[in-house]
Amino acid sequence: MAEVLPLPSEGAGSGDHVQFRFRDDEPLMDPAVTVDAFIDQTNATAVRVEPGDDARKLLPHLGRIGLVEVNFPAFTDGRGYSVARILREAGYAGELRAVGDVLIDQLSQMKRCGFDAFAPDKPLDETDAKAAFDRWPHVYQPAADARVPIWNLRHGRNQEQNG
Repeated sequence: MAEVLPLPSEGAGSGDHVQFRFRDDEPLMDPAVTVDAFIDQTNATAVRVEPGDDARKLLPHLGRIGLVEVNFPAFTDGRGYSVARILREAGYAGELRAVGDVLIDQLSQMKRCGFDAFAPDKPLDETDAKAAFDRWPHVYQPAADARVPIWNLRHGRNQEQNG
């Protein structure tokens, strides 16, 4: 499973705290700037995408981005899934962090779309999160997580593939 990071100290904002991270590299500690501010700067390495921002504006700059935070202000707002898919399909390999109203029910799908770090507003139960990440051992479609679709397994083609 993911590295489970210690919860923030009392008084610290939990929305900026990464609770689960599926990466081997060191977390980037640079502050994330808005998409528009990122485009106007040459030294920014972290960007925060809000609902309504056009993630395609970041595509020419993927080589210098180390962290993309995608804000989910409400669990009903699914635009962040599209942001993740756009960036991963364009070749973005840096940390892609879901922040905000991230719920247990969404973890598996978020990971499939390419999120590899999670910073929920409210800490999630670690046992429930592990169960959510492990819920479906087989998948039907290729996605950003490179899991092999079950139809490939059925036909003996078990190599990883990207959608």
